[in-house]
Amino acid sequence: MFWRILWQLMGASRGRLVVALLTLTTGAAICSALLNINLDAERKLTREFRTLGANVVVAPPQVGSNAALANSDVAQRIMAMDSSRLVAAAPYLYVAATSGSQPVILAGTWFDQVAKMNSWWKVDGEWVTSRDDRTHCLVGRTAARQLGLSPGSRITLRSGGPDISMTVAGVVSSGGDEDSQIFSSLDVAQELAGLPGRMSLVQLSISGTSPEIEAFTRRLSRALPGLEVRPVRQLAAAEGVLLGRIRGLIFWTITLILTLTTLGVLASMAALAMERSRDVGLMKALGGPVSRIMRLFFTEAGTLGVIGGILGFAAGVVLARWIGGKVFGVAISPRLVVLPVTVVLTALVALAGAFPLRLLGRVRPAEILRGE
Repeated sequence: MFWRILWQLMGASRGRLVVALLTLTTGAAICSALLNINLDAERKLTREFRTLGANVVVAPPQVGSNAALANSDVAQRIMAMDSSRLVAAAPYLYVAATSGSQPVILAGTWFDQVAKMNSWWKVDGEWVTSRDDRTHCLVGRTAARQLGLSPGSRITLRSGGPDISMTVAGVVSSGGDEDSQIFSSLDVAQELAGLPGRMSLVQLSISGTSPEIEAFTRRLSRALPGLEVRPVRQLAAAEGVLLGRIRGLIFWTITLILTLTTLGVLASMAALAMERSRDVGLMKALGGPVSRIMRLFFTEAGTLGVIGGILGFAAGVVLARWIGGKVFGVAISPRLVVLPVTVVLTALVALAGAFPLRLLGRVRPAEILRGE
């Protein structure tokens, strides 16, 4: 009997209930989209930051005014560490060399790791893809202009070791110190400087929040005694601050949306309470207890909340994908954990909005039956 009366009540007030359901679905859709974005924002944000270069540097301690060198196998040891946080690790050996009479800085590195770490670099020509390529190099934009080089040019470098000749594969534009450097494979720089098996430092790209990056640097410090592991504070701090602000913005936006949804449901339910006063008076006249009558109406509101939450979650997934494509350039991955959270929040909003129905408990059957 309870469910039959509930069904008849919902069928008799379709107009008001549809308005309330649309309000709940709209609010649930926005909340679902924002919750999905919040859960996926960290992964997307850290991936975007990883295109901005290294955020951790491993180097030997400074000795006086001269830069110390480390064994290049340190980079291999770092790469061998079992960590999903490590995006790329690029060793560098910086060599002061000359091309003709012009002094230049040669940076020997692993091209494949540099490409992962600095995908935002603009290269006029071709990127050197193999870390063992001894015949090609990349030249910074400023160095190329000073030396009159372009893709396909030949360059000869000399330093402490034998002269090295290479072909310029591309000209790099980074907007930083790299524009004044020449990049070769690590082996070429070691041979040119007469420093086999040596390097200056290792640049690392580590994904994660600031606390996670700091935890990884502490792990590296324990694994690499005698070397300094330094996070690039500006990048690490910027990631943490920006992620915190995004989460705060999402939290307060969800709070505002839930408040507005509650007010919308409140307006619909207030009108519905006026319409149902005669029904309530008749049920009370027939001996229906107030608690059961109120349970009937709140069950109706809770049912609307559950339906609105499920529909809103589905709409929110589509909305989150659209927002992800516009903001991050990729689709936001839906999380099933958002479904129960959205349904519970929407049901609570529906119950809060159904507060005017409590006023029906004050209806006097005698007045209703007299037509007052």
